[in-house]
Amino acid sequence: MKRKLINWLGLTGILALLSYTAAVVFSPSAYPGYDWMAQAVSDLSAESAPSRILWNRLAAVYNICGVVCVTCVSIHVAENKLSSRLFRIGIHMFTVMNWTSAIGYSMFPLADGGKDIASLQEVMHMVVTVFVVLLSIVSLTLLIISGFRKNGIRSIGAWAAVALFMMMVGAVGQGAVPPQYFGVVERFSVFAAVGFTAVLGWYLFVGFGRHGDSGTEH
Repeated sequence: MKRKLINWLGLTGILALLSYTAAVVFSPSAYPGYDWMAQAVSDLSAESAPSRILWNRLAAVYNICGVVCVTCVSIHVAENKLSSRLFRIGIHMFTVMNWTSAIGYSMFPLADGGKDIASLQEVMHMVVTVFVVLLSIVSLTLLIISGFRKNGIRSIGAWAAVALFMMMVGAVGQGAVPPQYFGVVERFSVFAAVGFTAVLGWYLFVGFGRHGDSGTEH
């Protein structure tokens, strides 16, 4: 396969995952008393968090590369009319989710991690979260459905199912487990979207048509 520039840009999805993982793993070292098992990942990037500077440095690649990756995937599947219309809508919605997350959380970061939501900025942060969650669920559901239909890319449907399952574990678990384990289940949710972005990036890099389970709709 002769790769074009857009295929090589699929690797930005892998870089985004590595950058995000580094931020989640190493930022707590700059946050005295941070308990990763009990606290949310967003606490590390809150405006008042002592780890904010380190987080911004480690997550800088993630902030850019995640959006670049899904945007390139959207362009590729649209131009080549990969699989079905439902599949392409799912990809485009997942891309919109990433843009919403990147812009929304940059504009409205948490002012004070681990505290009650009170200010307008914090309320807007939660509004962004609602949109991100809804777009994630809808886009992944569309990809699961389209993946197992005729001309669907079944393996992407399977990966989407894994990502959606992780999100559900995180969402349900946050209300089901004791507070001291909130951070554990919350990480299932936050890594679901980042991990699926990396998966899409890899598919773009190797070429969707090489998987043998995809079709083209004209």
